Amino acid sequence: QVQLVESGGGLVQPGGSLRLSCTTSGFTFSNYAMSWYRQAPGMERELVAAITSVGGYTNYADSVKGRFTISRDNAKNTVYLQMSSLKPEDTAIYYCKAMRVYAYWGQGTQVTVSS
Repeated sequence: QVQLVESGGGLVQPGGSLRLSCTTSGFTFSNYAMSWYRQAPGMERELVAAITSVGGYTNYADSVKGRFTISRDNAKNTVYLQMSSLKPEDTAIYYCKAMRVYAYWGQGTQVTVSS
């Protein structure tokens, strides 16, 4: 059974930091490209960051470049999103996605940036 479980979300003040984790099971994690998406209320889901299965190449949305870092630990079947200098517009539900032939999604974790 494939599972992706996000954690680490919460309420943080502007300028603060959070680290999201997505722990997976049920598939060969190292063979999958991993990514983080987010969806704010009334908005479409958007790609935030991605990391390849081989080489660990990364890609970021322009809105988060220089502030967010995606990484993966294949030994722990986990992908991370380190978020710094958070802004109110980063408020959203954050989802992780595993992609090879098929896509698997987690259930999401809420991130709220507010003073």
